[in-house]
Amino acid sequence: MKRSTKTTSIIIIFFLIIAIVVVGRTMIGNHFKKKFSKRPPPGIIVTEVIEKEFSEKIETFGTATSKKSETFKIKKDDLLEDLNLKNFVKKGETLIKLKNGNIIAPFSGVLGYTGLTEDILISNNIFIITLDDNSTIYSDIKIPENYSASIKKGLPVEVKLSSFKEKTFLGEIDFVSSRINADTRSLLSRIKIENTELKLISGSLLEVSVKFNLRKSLSVPDTSVMIEGDKSYVYKIDDKNIANKTEVKTGLRNDKNIEIVSGLYKGDIIVAEGLKKVRPRGKIKPINK
Repeated sequence: MKRSTKTTSIIIIFFLIIAIVVVGRTMIGNHFKKKFSKRPPPGIIVTEVIEKEFSEKIETFGTATSKKSETFKIKKDDLLEDLNLKNFVKKGETLIKLKNGNIIAPFSGVLGYTGLTEDILISNNIFIITLDDNSTIYSDIKIPENYSASIKKGLPVEVKLSSFKEKTFLGEIDFVSSRINADTRSLLSRIKIENTELKLISGSLLEVSVKFNLRKSLSVPDTSVMIEGDKSYVYKIDDKNIANKTEVKTGLRNDKNIEIVSGLYKGDIIVAEGLKKVRPRGKIKPINK
């Protein structure tokens, strides 16, 4: 009888310990659940959906050509004084004084030599002076035949060159040929760039981007778009600061921005950066970029 009572007591104590452990774990779990459920929502950078200009581009190359150019061949024996050229002359100024009459600038421009050395000057007794009006720069470019229907006079052009890596020069299509070249299967076009600061020099190799199919479209930062398979998504923020995963249809990508064809409206607020910290239907603390 005593042994039975002792066994019963042990069983009761065993189950009591189990009950205490279960209750304790439950209480601790509820405590931490309650504690972490009060964690503030993460601060996320958001931005507004706006309209921007998007366009397709044709990339090609061209050589810079001056608006006007003039070349003067001069005999060394004809000089009245040592040659001392200005960098820039205005129309009507005296370029060089000669025994048989002075050379007058027919237009304003930049003066220079062609690549002759002193030894060659002495041996040939002739040197060459150039005058270039670089106020406007032209360049002939070849447009592939498959783009011929899209090219027309007045289309905007962006130009870059190796000596000005961070600068973009703006121009436009000035002339379009009336026929396709049968040998190169290309359409000859001419671009025009207003070179008011005279930074572009005749003969420079130009990297040309012709913009066509220009349009105003909805735009979002490229950091706001998630790609999953063949679909694209953004997190759209509602008036309660809840992030809703929203499918969008994208278009072109221009300068770190992506064109939105459908799925959003102008003025919508979306997550701009920090997508990994956002959860669908999760609350956030918006930070305006």
